[in-house]
Amino acid sequence: MINEKKGNDFKPYIPSDKIISELTPTSIILGVILAVVFGGANAYLGLRVGMTISSSIPAAVISMGLVRIVLRRDSVLENNMVQTIGSAGESLAAGAIFTMPVWFLWAREGKTEEPGLATMTTLALIGGLLGVLFMVPLRNALIVKEHGVLNYPEGTACARVLLAGEKKQNGSGSVFAGIGVAAIIKFIIDGLKIVPSAIKIRLTGLNTRISTEVYPALLSVGYICGLKVASYLFAGGIISWLVIIPLIAEFSANPMTPDYIWSNYIRYIGAGAVAAGGIISLVKTFPVIISTFKTNLFNTGKKGTGEIERTNRDLSTGAIISGVIILAAMMWILPYIPISLPGALLVIVFGFLFATVSSRMVGMVGSSNNPVSGMAIATLLVAATLLRITGNTGIKGMLSAIAIGSIICIVAAMAGDTSQDLKTGYILGATPKKQQIGEIIGIVVSAFTIGGVLFLLDKAWGFGSEELSAPQATLMKVVVEGVMDKKLPWALVLTGVFIAIAMELVGVMVLPVAIGIYLPLELTAPIMAGGIIRALADSGKKNTDRGILFCSGLIAGEGLIGIILAICAITGVSGRLDMSGSLYLGNAGEYLLLLIISLLIYYFAVGGKRNEK
Repeated sequence: MINEKKGNDFKPYIPSDKIISELTPTSIILGVILAVVFGGANAYLGLRVGMTISSSIPAAVISMGLVRIVLRRDSVLENNMVQTIGSAGESLAAGAIFTMPVWFLWAREGKTEEPGLATMTTLALIGGLLGVLFMVPLRNALIVKEHGVLNYPEGTACARVLLAGEKKQNGSGSVFAGIGVAAIIKFIIDGLKIVPSAIKIRLTGLNTRISTEVYPALLSVGYICGLKVASYLFAGGIISWLVIIPLIAEFSANPMTPDYIWSNYIRYIGAGAVAAGGIISLVKTFPVIISTFKTNLFNTGKKGTGEIERTNRDLSTGAIISGVIILAAMMWILPYIPISLPGALLVIVFGFLFATVSSRMVGMVGSSNNPVSGMAIATLLVAATLLRITGNTGIKGMLSAIAIGSIICIVAAMAGDTSQDLKTGYILGATPKKQQIGEIIGIVVSAFTIGGVLFLLDKAWGFGSEELSAPQATLMKVVVEGVMDKKLPWALVLTGVFIAIAMELVGVMVLPVAIGIYLPLELTAPIMAGGIIRALADSGKKNTDRGILFCSGLIAGEGLIGIILAICAITGVSGRLDMSGSLYLGNAGEYLLLLIISLLIYYFAVGGKRNEK
């Protein structure tokens, strides 16, 4: 069982005075391979449907199988290092694909030349490294001091999966049962495609709809986060889909579908709310961040010993500051990076802001629900506006804005991933410094592959095509062009800002509500359902751990099949799996799957022969 005590009372699985293998040649080689595979698969998936999947847990499961079973090596921290390095590829790809394809779209329109491989590699490398460096001073504030407050669903689930693989660790049955159930359900929905992925009910009187996806991972995130956080997220969804969308539809001169209103109105409001919530979060967290910096600068470790505990060793403050300065100089000096000195400073300021925001948000709702594109939109709004004000207009200004946005998007994605990995390491008793080095290794390898992957995909199908619609990048293009052409709906953005301020004034947690406003209702509704199941389970049986173990398995199973299906899509196998034409179950299948998942989570939480620890 994982120790849930807070702060200094927490004791990791591997004590700080015990040293076992972590950053080894085996973990580096396996991690690099997984980083390349997951990065390429997620790049395609994100460009195809506009969403990516977190690969930390799949990487942990694969690592556990290879290191422990195949190679006969027995180190949970070595397994953890493999997933730390491997998950970097997915996160870097997630940040890159939301923005970099815009450059290709402008090139196709004849406005500029295609970006060179060096440009894309350097932008990805700078963003990835800044994401890790900015997260290091936040570790103590968010991972350590808020342990038991911020759940970090994937990070905690990943730790449970790895611990379940230990020879003497109980609870593995619940984890692997979850993996099997989720794998089957995910394959039925997205592989065989015989059941729709979401339940959608049109509310004609309100000119809107309510909806929920039926994926196991979303209910699991709600269960792990608990009812309070899930309620805040769902409240944001209610504001968007049952308040703002009906109002816009009612007063609009032209009929509009709820999805059209969400894409063209709500996302701007949500982006403003997320940006404002992020700034508020940063202001609140800033004193702890300053305290952490002071500790790193002036405190050498345990009092009287001069030695820092192994489980509390980070990259030095000097290395972080030096790294940030070097990366800022690269943005400014390298001729193929269209960023000026003020632009580089803007990247540093906004990078640290959204690294903080991203790290806190994934602690509440998980990496898969981290609205990275919302933070990228907020950055592009500010960057493009400042560039236009200073006279940097036209394609030159737009390229500079998208370069800045690309780096910030990758920073946010990498900071979120690093947070989850460091949470896993904190629970297991890993050495943070070694994990941070592992992240850097994964970033360097992934940065040198993502450019080639983007070129390959563009040449094969072309961004903006039916095969690669690149929905997020298309939205970023609209935002930048809208600012430069003075056609951006600032009233919508500021509406989101003032909604966030109003929530803060009445004492409501701003960020989860802002995320709920930005995300589609079908994502927040199943999270709410998971939170309700957790509340029911807790009222029936206190201190149960099996439900969380089972939900950890559900997240892992869905992630594993998601990666496999992404590879099937790349290799052209997906079409042969599709049985929707001959065996389509329709809405009845959706309701049945949702009921089955809910009952299984509740059963594992309160039922069974005994409570696994």
